[in-house]
Amino acid sequence: MERNIYLDYSATTPVKREVFEEMVPYLTDYYGNPSSIYKIGQSSKEAILLAKERIASLVGATPEEIYFTGSGTEADNWAIIGTYDSLKTKGNHIITSSFEHHAVLHSLKYLEEQGAEVTYLPVSKDGLVNPEDVKNAIKDNTILITVMMVNNEIGTIQPIKEISKIAKEKKILFHTDAVQALGNIKIDVNDLGVDLMSMSAHKIYGPKGIGALYIKKGVKIENFLHGGGQENKRRAGTENLAGIAGFGKAALIAEKNFDSHVLHLREMRDYFLKKVSERIPDFNINGSMEKRHPGNLNLAFNYIEGEGILLLLDKEGIQVSTGSACNSQSLTPSHVLSAIGVPVERIHGSIRFSFGDFTTKEDVDQAVEVLDKAVGKLRKISSVSKEKGW
Repeated sequence: MERNIYLDYSATTPVKREVFEEMVPYLTDYYGNPSSIYKIGQSSKEAILLAKERIASLVGATPEEIYFTGSGTEADNWAIIGTYDSLKTKGNHIITSSFEHHAVLHSLKYLEEQGAEVTYLPVSKDGLVNPEDVKNAIKDNTILITVMMVNNEIGTIQPIKEISKIAKEKKILFHTDAVQALGNIKIDVNDLGVDLMSMSAHKIYGPKGIGALYIKKGVKIENFLHGGGQENKRRAGTENLAGIAGFGKAALIAEKNFDSHVLHLREMRDYFLKKVSERIPDFNINGSMEKRHPGNLNLAFNYIEGEGILLLLDKEGIQVSTGSACNSQSLTPSHVLSAIGVPVERIHGSIRFSFGDFTTKEDVDQAVEVLDKAVGKLRKISSVSKEKGW
């Protein structure tokens, strides 16, 4: 099979060989139900505990504070809806930003239908939430603040520590979606002061279909799934044992290789930006370059449609994204880019490039060469141009 050049690591990552090998025994030999008391069941339970230790170590938590879910989306839903159901007799107001992941935004829309009041804070043109805006939005009935750690489209890193401090002073629970942040920026839940944090394995070279929610010791939220007594009676359902083992191994690798991983991502991203700058005129960077995920680059190519670029690149075996992969088939302009004030025509010409452990300089060189030709071709046939005032 011809090798693809994959530049969409923010959408998902390939499972690393070591992770896959960790998972296989729990699909074949150690298949016992972790709730069973016989030996192979207890071996399964030990694997879950080991995975929790590894994930907890990566984020500075204790294993008892890690609860497995079916995805980062479920973790977001549980954190937000579980908190609301637990505290709605005390208040119904929730604060968030206007450019959260849809797993957060759609959970909040659902709660608004149930009677919740939600404040959607604006973000700066660089894609940053102002902690003062959070402070000013707090009301007597505020029960939860939820702000993502790293934006999934433009990679901006939010001032989580400052926001959590404000929440703590007002005795309000604080949740952060750390799905894009995990393994890519340093996370210490105690230093950050968060109460709830969502994570996902498939963003750190682990399997799909397994996520986790950090719940700080002492924080009480309502259960989201009901049934058996799994996950210390907080999340029902027979555990995805192979997925959990894979998540744990991925977390172990992420912690061990953190410095070299981040250095490589930043090197590939900056090299890509340098090469694009040398060859392609009239583009803009969406979001802050200073406070940004090391492997994220979101570029707006003027006068053309991003979907056209994506299709021409895909034809040459290069995978990128026009935005969040969860919503990439929608023709609706990105809510993230709209929130930071990018004009609609530039939104439609925006592409997210995201780099990973398997990206090479040769990949970047070839991708930029194809990108240059694609942009040139599309601009020749475009009905708009710089001269026409776009």
